[in-house]
Amino acid sequence: MPEIKTVLLFLLTAVAEIVGCYLPCLWLTQGKSIWLLVPAAFSLAAFVWLLSLHPTASGRVYAAYGGAYVFVAILWLWLVDGITPTRWDIAGSLVALTGMAIIMFAPSNS
Repeated sequence: MPEIKTVLLFLLTAVAEIVGCYLPCLWLTQGKSIWLLVPAAFSLAAFVWLLSLHPTASGRVYAAYGGAYVFVAILWLWLVDGITPTRWDIAGSLVALTGMAIIMFAPSNS
């Protein structure tokens, strides 16, 4: 079960980071309200907090998190941007998730 918790935590962390970056992008590129920066700041603070909840070395967490981020970004492309991922997008995100799993769940000597 710790593996499922780790993956879900990574996915939630990625959503928090993407929302925290997407809202300022709306303000800057689409002329949306500057008040979007307030929830963006909270979302980025949540991202940092969530990333700190993993009980292993920060470098390992950051490296593995990248794989989950790639996967969530491709989902965002589809669900929010309305662009259907290509088979290469899907393949790449699965490779990234595999890398995340290897880094986080491989047996360690420590």
